[in-house]
Amino acid sequence: MATPFSCSSSKWDQRAIPERGAAFFERWQTTRISNPRPLAEKSRSHDVFDGPFATISGRGGFGPVPGIRFRNLTLGYDDHPAVHHLEGEIAPGSLTAVIGPNGSGKSTLIKGIVGQLSPLEGLIEISGPERCGIAYLPQQAAIDRTFPISVFDLVALGLWCEIGSIRGLTAKQRGRVIEALSAVGLDGLERRPITTLSGGQLQRALFARVLLQNSRLILLDEPFTAIDAKTSADLMALIERWHGEARTIIAVLHDIELVKERFPQAMMLARTTVAWGETREVLTASNLLKARAMSESWTEDAPWCRRRGAT
Repeated sequence: MATPFSCSSSKWDQRAIPERGAAFFERWQTTRISNPRPLAEKSRSHDVFDGPFATISGRGGFGPVPGIRFRNLTLGYDDHPAVHHLEGEIAPGSLTAVIGPNGSGKSTLIKGIVGQLSPLEGLIEISGPERCGIAYLPQQAAIDRTFPISVFDLVALGLWCEIGSIRGLTAKQRGRVIEALSAVGLDGLERRPITTLSGGQLQRALFARVLLQNSRLILLDEPFTAIDAKTSADLMALIERWHGEARTIIAVLHDIELVKERFPQAMMLARTTVAWGETREVLTASNLLKARAMSESWTEDAPWCRRRGAT
């Protein structure tokens, strides 16, 4: 039986980190992150680091194809780690599936990259994208479907970085919204409230918003959950089109067969990395068994651990 484990973290006060905006847009759109630092220091943080990877801390340059590097990364909630001591790099232009048992830290990792969670320890470094350089598709469960917004306005939020909170849409931008809706098969539904959409229709609308953002780094959290086969096939075709355009794509998935067939790279998590690399080498029976055992052995009451060599 595997030994129960947890993980230590730097003891910083999460309450010192300001909320990243209560505006409606923050419920739908992405923010940025860096290693946690005191409030007074964060308020003047707009530094860009030298080298091929820039630590995200406010603003950065816009690289042609972003990659991501994790340096001893630990992410969690209420000082309890959900992903710990992650080391490695996601190559620019790659298509990577993040897989693992329920509760293994997959969505937590995506939230860390997006900026909804600050690291308890370590760094997330991203080469290239500035503040609006990431497109994020959250789980449908994270969407408030009772919010009074139309399909058109939901998709138009993909233009936030162009228009901000004050300016209205130009005729050309409105045309781009309609084109994005057409590209995902939602012609004629732009005026409908999102409360009337099926699960598949809502997912298509969220993909249309991502399409409109035209980002080089795309994060998808369970993009095929609770939707029909036709919608899944259409959206997978869109993902492969993005991959063909050399965008960097990371998707949290549960369908092992889909990952084997369509995703060249895979990361298997069980709160830490079980395997990471070419999908055929990651998705082995031994790795799947190991991931399950590690996930089931984790407990909130386990003693804290430190990475070897850490002080």
